[in-house]
Amino acid sequence: HPKYAAAILLTAAILLTGCAKKTKVVPPPPPPPAPTPTAHITANPTSVNAGQNVQLSWNTTDADTVSIEGVGQVSTSGSQTVRPTESTSYHLLAKGPGGSGDDTVRVTVTAPPAPIREAAPTSSTTTLSDQQLLEQKLPDIFFDYDSYAVRPQDTAKLQQGVQFLNTQKPTWNIVIEGNCDDRGSTEFNLALGDNRANAAKQALVAAGLSASRIQTISFGKEKPTCTESTEACWQQNRRDHFRLQGR
Repeated sequence: HPKYAAAILLTAAILLTGCAKKTKVVPPPPPPPAPTPTAHITANPTSVNAGQNVQLSWNTTDADTVSIEGVGQVSTSGSQTVRPTESTSYHLLAKGPGGSGDDTVRVTVTAPPAPIREAAPTSSTTTLSDQQLLEQKLPDIFFDYDSYAVRPQDTAKLQQGVQFLNTQKPTWNIVIEGNCDDRGSTEFNLALGDNRANAAKQALVAAGLSASRIQTISFGKEKPTCTESTEACWQQNRRDHFRLQGR
């Protein structure tokens, strides 16, 4: 019957419409996270005497602001000269949209040996022993780590000592004792101490002291003047000591 046929067609159309596949809407992927900044800093040299120059060099990536503790805000990469008066850790901090990164380098500062001051005159006469007089006129000299090169500031001490020995004590003969800090093997330090003693001997001879008046000996790390495990203490032990022969 036409009336029933039309109803059947309408019902089928409704069912087909309800079963039609719906299109799924996929949201766009989130943007990738910002990269985390990186930071790297170096110092040259890492061990100096107070007041000497140190060259800081650094580089960073993905950073907007960069600073060095004790220096202030700096460019994202570069270099700068500093003169630390005490041992200092330079902390580099880089910040950017992705967070922060940091790095640290430490510079060890060694105070130069204190100058020997002559005692103020008193009512009574004080007489120095021959060895004390030698130590006053020819004090210990000191060396950098793992080095036997005579420092420029010690060359003047050696020259003054030669002038004293040649003009006032021409009969004195001396012994140079080479010493090291306690790092490294016994054999290595004995060889290094020998090199340090001979380096001082060569400097004295170059300044005009006869080589026949000089003997050398190495004690390696056997005769430390300081026993703490610090750079300041190790520096005191990296030395040449001068004494009179037969004393």
